Amino acid sequence: MQDPGRALRVAFLVYRGNPRCGGQGVYTKYLTRELSRLGVDVEVFSGPPYPILDSCVLLNKIPSLDLYRDPDPFRIPKLKEFKDVIDVLEFAIMATAGFPEPLTFSLRAHRELRKRLGAFDLVHDNQCLGYGLLKMMKDGWPLIATIHHPITVDRELDLMHAKTFSKRLSVKRWYGFLRMQKKVARALDQIVTVSNSSKHDVSEAFGVDKNKISVVPVGVDHEIFKPLDGIVKKNGQIMTTASSDVPMKGLVPLLEAVAKLRTEREVNLIVIGKLRPESRVKGVIESLNLSNCVSFIHGITDNEIVKLYAQSQVAVVPSLYEGFSLPAIEAMASGVPLVATTGGAIPEVVGKDGESALLVPPNDPSALATKIALLLDNEHLRQKLAQGGRNRVLGRFTWQSTAKGTLDAYLELLERKGKYFYAYR
Repeated sequence: MQDPGRALRVAFLVYRGNPRCGGQGVYTKYLTRELSRLGVDVEVFSGPPYPILDSCVLLNKIPSLDLYRDPDPFRIPKLKEFKDVIDVLEFAIMATAGFPEPLTFSLRAHRELRKRLGAFDLVHDNQCLGYGLLKMMKDGWPLIATIHHPITVDRELDLMHAKTFSKRLSVKRWYGFLRMQKKVARALDQIVTVSNSSKHDVSEAFGVDKNKISVVPVGVDHEIFKPLDGIVKKNGQIMTTASSDVPMKGLVPLLEAVAKLRTEREVNLIVIGKLRPESRVKGVIESLNLSNCVSFIHGITDNEIVKLYAQSQVAVVPSLYEGFSLPAIEAMASGVPLVATTGGAIPEVVGKDGESALLVPPNDPSALATKIALLLDNEHLRQKLAQGGRNRVLGRFTWQSTAKGTLDAYLELLERKGKYFYAYR
């Protein structure tokens, strides 16, 4: 089929799209904006909390029971809130300690798209991987999905940190959706992932043919995340991002490193993220006597985050594993010297040790403390890494590059289906 001379039309799915919920929301916000600037008509289908989108991108809100909303997570809905069998399924899975949103969002999205057959040229799923996607493919939709990294990694790390049998059982129930995601991933037409490390891990964990996986790194808004003039650095200020207070983000090893640093110098740690009441992190902070030097900040704008970066002497990505690492490239783009672990794709993102960042093994508080101290004591090294990090981001990790790579993946999929959009080539 030849190009009809119109814009490519994409239905973009995200089961929870708010940028404050983590990387998937940031990915949705900026990728859809840049795709639109390339002449692609994008309509986002999202469950709550809903994304913040550019004015040129349409948002189709798909309501749910919103069982994890603030300030009432794991709430019990009123009877009048149940409208259909999907609502019942959503509550039933939560009530048995599972996480229903990938499945129930995909079923609701399938229901919406069935009403609009022919309205889009393809569907792009942002790591929902629910059974509803198989129904979409049966309806004839060409379907591509982004898998940032296989959630099997999160599951294994959470199991490692579960100390009791009941906690381990709870973790296994929560990640019950993984069996579904593996089955759906293997059936997809094409997959996009964000690094070569994630490509390997997705193939291994989900049993996906590597030939179906394209690598398209994510980006950063380098016009927002940039060095700021006229901001005074605060001596000893360290900054990290942990939008999800989970073991994988490595916050506990970083706190232990800060405690080691505190024996020799005054330091303070700014954490961009929200501390969960049930998290072990609160107890770690108290046991290490760090309550007066660790601050959690959430719900702030990107510009406010950039100002905090500008005030900080060092940024840290202490993650045990990352499929990419948006916080790493945001810090680098902001011109802040970075200490990061070698977990997952981080070395692939930040480059060789000493060029754009200092690297340490995951879960090694002593190594973190040593490298942070090295940077705090060496202004020349801080300046070198700050410039090297900024240059690396500008050369590799912009949202414009992400959009172009994603568009290439769209066109490749459509050409395999016999549909050609020459205007984009």
